[in-house]
Order: sequence, then C-alpha cells, then structure tokens
Amino acid sequence: MADRASGELRGVGKGLVQSRSVSQGPGVRRACEDAELLDLIRRYVTPDRRYLKLGGSLLRLEGGAYDRLARGFAEDAELITSHELSVLLEGGWRERRTAAWLIAVSNRTEFRERLGELLLASEVCCAGVAYCVALATFGTPADAALLAAYLDRCLRRPGLAYDQVVVMGTLVFIDLNLGGDQASRFLGPGGLWHQWLHDASRMQGTAGHGGPRRLCESDPPALRFC
Repeated sequence: MADRASGELRGVGKGLVQSRSVSQGPGVRRACEDAELLDLIRRYVTPDRRYLKLGGSLLRLEGGAYDRLARGFAEDAELITSHELSVLLEGGWRERRTAAWLIAVSNRTEFRERLGELLLASEVCCAGVAYCVALATFGTPADAALLAAYLDRCLRRPGLAYDQVVVMGTLVFIDLNLGGDQASRFLGPGGLWHQWLHDASRMQGTAGHGGPRRLCESDPPALRFC
C-alpha cells in the first residue's frame, strides 16, 4: 500500500502551486490588539519558535531536538483548552498552524468541520498543510469529504493555486488507508485535477505534495506523540 501511495503522490506532485500573500483579511484577530491572543501566542506558538518547525522541517530535526519539541508539544496539547484552540484559529498563520498541530496531536476531532472551513476559506498563507495534517491524522470518510469539497471548488479556479496539491495528496493518502475512492473522480481521465494542471501550468514554483503523508509515515513518525 505504501508503494502504491508513493506512486500516486508522485503523480500528484507534478502540480504547480503559487503561495498567496502573507497579508491577513479583516476577520483575522491581531495580537497587537488582543491581549488574550497575545498571551496564547506566548504560551503555545512562539516558545523556541516552534511554529517554524511544524511542517517539513520537523522531518529534519535530529533525535534530541525532536524529542524536546515532541515532549513539550505533547504536554501543551493536553493543557490547551478547546476555547484557547478556537482563539488561536482566529489568529494569523502562525497561530493557526500551531493550533492545527495541537488539534492533530490531541486528536480533537470536534474541530474537524472548523478546519475544513478554514481550509476552504484560505484566509492566510502557510496554514493549509497543518489543516491537512490534522485531517490526515483523523483519517475518516468525513475528513476525506472535506478535502473533496475543497478540491471541488478550488480545482475549478486555476488562477488561485493555494493548497490544491497538498489537499490532493492528503485525500489520496486517506483513500488508500480507508480503501476509499473519493480521489478517483478528480484523478481520472478528464477529471478536474488534470484540467487544473493544464490550466495552471503557467504558474511557477512547486509545493510538497506529500507533506501530510511524509509527516505521518516518517521514521521516527513526526506524529508519534499523537
């Protein structure tokens, strides 16, 4: 199954993605104006600049550094309340990325729909992979449905190449684990995936299509402290 997933995801990785601006929309809470959010950032987001290590760089951490990060993160995942997670999910990309990983580590599936909404809204950059990591960690048909809803909308918009590649990779990963087929309608001949690749081919840059899969299946597993 792992070999099959690798092959599927290599094909998905031919997609081209362009990052959006780091600017934030009017609905994003700003720490400079919000004492509660600022306190949560200091407690959960910025210690040892952990928000920068939650992603592909996590795979490059060596034993001691990884263990320290994993231990502290697992402890915080137990301590943080649902309300505090909700506040972080209203912040900028650093806060949302950290919150999504805390949700994944603590397996708080009650945030599933909220993560799906945030993924679809694409209000900030640099958080989409974290949402996908959480949904991949849950790994149920409901999570696959949220990813498919994103692709149904965003693969029809070749001018907006945000998280399509990593979302497709995550959907394939969940499908392979569940024996599902939600990805097939996008990947089949004439499907939206191939149309999007063709229409978006003028865009430059690539993205880590297999991010959630690599993080979940790494050795040691990046999510072993879930």
